[in-house]
Amino acid sequence: MPAEAHRDKAAEAAKPDGPAKADKAAKMKAGTTRTPPASPLTERQEARRRRILRASARLAGRGGFDAVQMREVAESSQVALGTLYRYFPSKIHLLVATMQDQLEHMHGTLRKEPPTGETAAARVAETLMRAFRFLQREPQLADAMVRALTFADRGVSPEVDQVSRQTTAIILDSMGLEDPTPEQLSAVRVIEHTWHSALITWLSGRASIAQVKVDIETVCRLIDLTAPSSAPKDSG
Repeated sequence: MPAEAHRDKAAEAAKPDGPAKADKAAKMKAGTTRTPPASPLTERQEARRRRILRASARLAGRGGFDAVQMREVAESSQVALGTLYRYFPSKIHLLVATMQDQLEHMHGTLRKEPPTGETAAARVAETLMRAFRFLQREPQLADAMVRALTFADRGVSPEVDQVSRQTTAIILDSMGLEDPTPEQLSAVRVIEHTWHSALITWLSGRASIAQVKVDIETVCRLIDLTAPSSAPKDSG
């Protein structure tokens, strides 16, 4: 165990009321005054953050949402509990950030093997189904992350916005679009909402993979409907 974590654990144990009260105090303080470290992170801070996110994903993958306990995440990532709360003030913050991290990894994979559909709509549908199958490989992790997104309130808005931006970037990349129109961005938002809803219905057992595929392909047709005309109509 790193010396930093060992020192912090020893300090907690030395307090009159022991680790339990220290844990409670850390949670209370995190919920009111602590915020994640300001960007950009140092190399050491980024490495620590990566360890935390990997630990979160491992625990969620083994036991779902309930398996992600902040003290266990701290121990698994070899950081002090107070340090964990400085990065992620709550379990919801942590799991939403874990989803953003998973989407970022997925985006890198998709860039190496871009979709091959002939139309933008076909490429987006292919991309989102590949992303869906990526999450399907670890259903308990997917369930934990989606539940965190569902439970997130305004206090988690920055992390939720990161997830939305990452999803938007994945869709725009698959479209091959760098400068979308307002109408195209609106279509992308509707596609995001549908993809998220499809994840929820599949995870709850209310939709099959085949149904999800049909829904995704259907909503992706909005891309064709919002594409700018290739040439102006002759008014004369």
